[in-house]
This record gives sequence, C-alpha cells and structure tokens, in this order.
Amino acid sequence: MVVHRPETRTRGKRSTRLLITALAALVTAVAGSFGLVRNVHAQLDGIRRETTATSALSAPDPLFENYLLVGSDSRAGADPTDPDFSAVGAEGEIGGQRSDTLMVMHYVKKTGSVSLLSIPRDLWVAIGGGEDHQRINTAYQAGTDVLVRTVQGALGVPIHHYVEIDFQGFKKIVDAVGGVSVCVDYFSRDKHTGLFMKPGCSTLAGVEALAFARSRFFEQKVDGEWQIDGSSDIGRTARQRSFVEALAKSAVRGIVGNPLRVGKVMNGGLNAIVVDEQLNLIEFAKKMRPAASGKIASYPLAVYGDTINGNSVLQLANDAAPLLAFFNGSGARPVIEPAG
Repeated sequence: MVVHRPETRTRGKRSTRLLITALAALVTAVAGSFGLVRNVHAQLDGIRRETTATSALSAPDPLFENYLLVGSDSRAGADPTDPDFSAVGAEGEIGGQRSDTLMVMHYVKKTGSVSLLSIPRDLWVAIGGGEDHQRINTAYQAGTDVLVRTVQGALGVPIHHYVEIDFQGFKKIVDAVGGVSVCVDYFSRDKHTGLFMKPGCSTLAGVEALAFARSRFFEQKVDGEWQIDGSSDIGRTARQRSFVEALAKSAVRGIVGNPLRVGKVMNGGLNAIVVDEQLNLIEFAKKMRPAASGKIASYPLAVYGDTINGNSVLQLANDAAPLLAFFNGSGARPVIEPAG
C-alpha cells in the first residue's frame, strides 16, 4: 500500500470520495461496536440528509442492503495553511464535482457479513440509465439521483442507502482515530502528489492518508528501479479497499484504548457527511460491527480496457456476473479470494 497527497487539480481529487465514505461508515460502526453511538446522538442527528439521492433509492429488501459510498471532492472548508492545500485546491477551483471512485457496501441481514465492491471511475456506462454514455465518474455532476440510477443500471444491483463525505472530513476522521497503519513492501512514491514511503509499516495521518487514497501515479522501487503501477485505476481501487480495512482496524484499536475518542471523531468528521433520508445511523452502526472488527470481504469489479472515440475506458467484463449476482441478491458469494 502507499501514501501520498492529493493530485492535480481535477481528477485525482475525486478518487478519495469512495474511500472517504467507507471511512464514515466505519467510524459510525466502531462507535456502535462499543455502545457509544448514543452518547453522540446529537451529532448524528445533525448529519445532513440528501433528499435528491433518496428519491432514486431501491425499495428495501428483506435479505440484504446495499450502500453506495461516494467521496466528494468538495473543497468547502479547505484551509490555506494545510500542507496539502496546493495540491487539493480551494473551493471553486474545479469545474464540477465528480465521484472519481465509488464503492458498494453489501450487508447480508441473516449472517451479518459485510462486503465491499470497488467501481473504477473510468467504467463506461449509460448515464442515468439513458442513451448518453460516459465514464461513471461524470454521473455525479448531473445529480446524486442520477448517480444512484447510473450505478443501479450499469451493475444491475439495487442501492438502498447513500453515504457521502468530502476531503476535509476524511482527514479529520483519520486524525481523530490516531492515524492508520499502512504497509508497503518497497520504497513507494507518487511524484505528482509528493507521496513517499519507506518499506514496512507506517502510521498515516489525515493529509498522508488522503494522498495515499488519491494516488494515480503510484510507483515502487523494485530491484533498484522505480516501476509505475501499470494497473492505473484498478490498482488504485485495490489500494483503497486495503486502506478501508486498515482503517477499520486502526479505529478499533484507537477507540479501545480511549473510548472518549469517539466524540472527537464525530465532532471532527461527521459534519462533512451526507446520507439519505431513510438511513438510521444507530441501526447502521449495529449492522456494521463486523466491519469495525476488520471483517470485510473486498472485491474488485472484473473489467477490461477499451478505446471509445480515442479515449481509454473500462468496460464491464462477463466475469463480473457472479459477483454482481451476489450483490443483487440472486447468487451466492463467489468462490474467489477476496482482493486487497
């Protein structure tokens, strides 16, 4: 895994959204694991509710729930004194928000199992289920309801709840849980973001964690030579899934050592979170206890490279069918090794 900083002013800044959202879910889950959510009920009640996305959500299913985790590249609240301000940028400096990377989190009610599915930002899809085809990360610009419908239509999976968080909330939550332990096998860097890690395990603070999650030009020094990760968007989503799992474990350790830290976490990051109108955060925390213990199965989406109108994109592969069947409730969990 790696660390780094936010990237250029447009694309890289959006990749973290999904990761950030998963982070929001995990923090609430950890709090619930220790019976502490009710102590911060006032903070939970103050979380913003997304009415537009709510209108596009699927009807409840008796057997499972799917949560769409979205990271927003909003710069609202960005501090010019932050060490990563030059890379992240200020509010209004980008042409429009996008959901550069997305995740679907799947919860099975009978077993309590939690699974994560990464959606590459370059996946070529029908926007909103219509005739216009674009990369999936552009759907957010048309509205959160369009994004929800796009994911549902492209993957054939229902979406029951929506969770979104921005850059500032992500950094604050990571700092509040005491940082996240991330390990790499080789010297690692991203020259575009300032990322640099030595071999072994390091505890990443908020700025470093954001940089790690957004790296698009990840390199490792193998046999004395720097080698760039040729998997691009796919490799980044794999690192993000691994980071989510590492975050869950770090959050558990931090709160076990200091339960009062939950209040700091809530105060620090939950004001940056937006959820749908129907999501009960207390019940959500209870359901997410396995995630808070690091028991998450994370899966990549099977895709293949393609070129459309001169643009490099990703297409959904036939091999994705068994995994998507599991996420839409029509099939068993695929017999594959979870990635990340």
